[in-house]
Amino acid sequence: MAGHIQDRWYKTEPGPDGKQRRVKSARHGTGLRYRARYIGPDGTEKSKSFPDRQKRLAENWLTNVASDMSRGQYIDPRAARVTFKGYAEKWLKAQSSDLSSQIVTEQRLRLHAFPVLGSRPLDSFRPEHLRDLVSALESNPGVSGAYARNIFGDVRAVLSAAVDDGLLPRNPCSAKSVRPPSVERRRVTPWLPSQVQAVRLALPERYQTMVDAGAGCGLRQGEIVGLAADAVDFDAGILRVVRQVKLIQGKAVFAPPKCNRERDVPLPSSVAEALRKHMDTCDPVDVTLPWRKPDGPKATARLLFTNTANGVVWRSNFNIQEWKPALALAGLIPGPQDGKYESAREHGMHALRHFYASVLLDAGESIKAVSQYLGHTDPALTLRVYAHLMPTSRERTQAAIDSALRPRG
Repeated sequence: MAGHIQDRWYKTEPGPDGKQRRVKSARHGTGLRYRARYIGPDGTEKSKSFPDRQKRLAENWLTNVASDMSRGQYIDPRAARVTFKGYAEKWLKAQSSDLSSQIVTEQRLRLHAFPVLGSRPLDSFRPEHLRDLVSALESNPGVSGAYARNIFGDVRAVLSAAVDDGLLPRNPCSAKSVRPPSVERRRVTPWLPSQVQAVRLALPERYQTMVDAGAGCGLRQGEIVGLAADAVDFDAGILRVVRQVKLIQGKAVFAPPKCNRERDVPLPSSVAEALRKHMDTCDPVDVTLPWRKPDGPKATARLLFTNTANGVVWRSNFNIQEWKPALALAGLIPGPQDGKYESAREHGMHALRHFYASVLLDAGESIKAVSQYLGHTDPALTLRVYAHLMPTSRERTQAAIDSALRPRG
């Protein structure tokens, strides 16, 4: 049996003969009599009190604690007092991820996980509670499959940290009976070159070359907006992606590219020519913004693309005032109804990245290279998104054999 049991109704003290004797303590007959004490894995003392005539129960409790420790199933008693919401909020504050990611995670947990799981003590979690969460997410018409999976991933991360902290024996999200929210995977349908050109020509002149940067170099929208003159190496034929513009709590900031992955992208001559012409027409502008977070240190970049006031191109304003009208003029979405355009998620500026990837894969570029140029963390992600655009082995086989056996005149 680990630890020991203290009888708080009695104490020992020296008697008249100098020998230790057992006498009643000042609290004899009041309160819980027995206190079972042990040293936890974190080196601190833990205890639990039991009433009179329950010494055997206290002994059994200590025995079970020792058994749980030996099997790696020990649960810190604090778990009975910590709710999922309380622990998740503490976990969020300790995250080292960028501020915008913390804000998004906090919002997902607050809006969707806390209403279902927030008041539940950590030591009470069972797989059924995660099945209830998944059911609630999938039955919510305002939550897409991909968004629901992100919420589930946030909950899994919180509970994994609780396991590491000794507040849970295992993560219930990993139980076989717990199925993450299903995601309907839509196949990417890349734009045709004619559609890319139509959208480009429909934009105001100062924004047209943004299309070249997206379709010709695979940049994300924030990376295009954050593209500076010193990132373009015309001599080496390289475009260096080293920053993006993000909106955090309604404020624009400079930040590293997604996942902190800076990269060099081949600069096609057609894109280089378009950038030269743009820089001749619209001089790059020095823009100073906080770095990484609204109260971060100031950083200055000589941006290639700015709005009509020579300031940062705000994504929301640009998408509504410039991009959607261009999509409508290009015939990709209907014209406005009552002054508003319909949702066009599949035709956002990300469509330019899809076009870029489709052209490279169609030309036989390796999935590893495409992944590197897109700034993906893992080629497997690129493969999942774009595998259907790659020429099939049957097509490659036919082409190879035809090339080898075709009569040469």
